Amino acid sequence: MLRYGLALTVGVWLAGGLLGGAAQAAQCGGDFNGFLSAMSREAAADGISQGVISQALGGVQQDQAVLNFDRRQRGTFRKSFEQYAATRVGAGRIKGGKAMLMRHASLLSRIEKQFGVPPEILVAIWGLESDFGRGDMGKLPVFRVLATMAHDCRRTELFQRELLAALKIVQRGDLRLNDMVGAYAGEIGQTQFLPSSYIKYGVDYDGNGHVDLRHSVPDVLASTANLLRANGWKAGGDYHQGSANFEAMREWNRSEVYRRTIGYFADKLAGQ
Repeated sequence: MLRYGLALTVGVWLAGGLLGGAAQAAQCGGDFNGFLSAMSREAAADGISQGVISQALGGVQQDQAVLNFDRRQRGTFRKSFEQYAATRVGAGRIKGGKAMLMRHASLLSRIEKQFGVPPEILVAIWGLESDFGRGDMGKLPVFRVLATMAHDCRRTELFQRELLAALKIVQRGDLRLNDMVGAYAGEIGQTQFLPSSYIKYGVDYDGNGHVDLRHSVPDVLASTANLLRANGWKAGGDYHQGSANFEAMREWNRSEVYRRTIGYFADKLAGQ
């Protein structure tokens, strides 16, 4: 889901405390290669290996298409809830969601017991973000996207933090460099986590020692539940507009239209 112009998803608004603000020393604008050199120094000071830095940032160039898309994003949620939900929650997606509820019933039950988030909400988010991992998770190189956005002076500190977080994902061994592909704000994986949220909320739920939000369904669903719980989700509570859980979903997406669509989809999956 590409909507960061109005509503950066999955906790980017909480990223200010992550990574200690180390990247603020890099100056936006000006020579792009000089900016990358400064970011490389910040990454090294933050404990990222020279090997990871050179592999991730070596040869990276600005992407004007990313900047152009960023400037067009402002109108993503100008549709009414009824108009938007009609395009996103159809009979086929509802059928697919119900199949996922059955296929992953045991996993979803364990996650609900641990994190308090009902299966229908997790599957609704999963379906809206990537059609349950079968759809488009983005095809853009994450480091090119984030370097481009960090160099742009409008939200440089925010995206410098995201760039450092993306380097940490590779440093930790969670994803290989060739798996670092995503959407127009650097979102990664089946439920489109920004790198800062990947680091902060990612859960190794399949127990293999890595948080893999591209390939591991247990990691994807548990991490999504962990983000919601960390931002105020209350087990057993209502999730419709006006509820505390509806507000907790604000850290997933600030758009009321999108959050109402999550709830609407979840209702359909629950047979309501």
